[in-house]
Amino acid sequence: MNDIKDMCKSLRLAYVAEIYHSIPFENKDQYLRNLFEKEFELREEAKADRLLKKAKFLYSKELDTYQWGDHVHFPPHLEKDELLSLQFIDRYENVILTGAPGTGKTHLATGLGRHACRKGYEVRFYRVSDLVDQLEKTWQEGKLQSFRNRFKKVNLIILDEMGYIPFSKDGAELLFQLISDWYEQKSMIITSNLEFSQWNRIFTDTRLTAALVDRVIHHAHVLSFTGDSFRVRNALSKRP
Repeated sequence: MNDIKDMCKSLRLAYVAEIYHSIPFENKDQYLRNLFEKEFELREEAKADRLLKKAKFLYSKELDTYQWGDHVHFPPHLEKDELLSLQFIDRYENVILTGAPGTGKTHLATGLGRHACRKGYEVRFYRVSDLVDQLEKTWQEGKLQSFRNRFKKVNLIILDEMGYIPFSKDGAELLFQLISDWYEQKSMIITSNLEFSQWNRIFTDTRLTAALVDRVIHHAHVLSFTGDSFRVRNALSKRP
């Protein structure tokens, strides 16, 4: 057994030594095919697990538990199946989810991000206020460029809760720099409770706000969410 493990290690076969005895044998071709298929399958699962951990999602919400309904309004040029295909990532396009709190924006953003990890994409999830805090800290420590370099191999960045907390002038400018780095180089999913015309509430500089919105929506699919909060409805439904 140790010899088999050593040979597999040399050949960089991570799982064969552990699974070869459990593969049914009908003939040589079938056995080898099934053995290597299982090796590939386990490698993909391990890769997905690594990507999910690196993404640092705040929630474990999945697409298969998402409640689709008439409250989600797609733009005319985008169908649900195309969104779920993740083609927007390969085209460096953005997905903007806007609407009242509690209407499912973060759930959908998280589900799409976790789905992307399982498809092999490098993803990062941030609550926007936390990201701005990190940007200000790294800037004060003289490590801003190092922080910006972390995104070189990232395919998709999810910015959750844009608009819940206004930024300082420095924070707004630092976030603008980062989003400018990603423009036409990465894809973003942004959730916000504000319409674009209201973003000047969080980015106090009018020119900076206009430039930021221009970059965000240039290659973007904007989905609007209407209706009452799921959380409020659930709470009301539990009343005696």
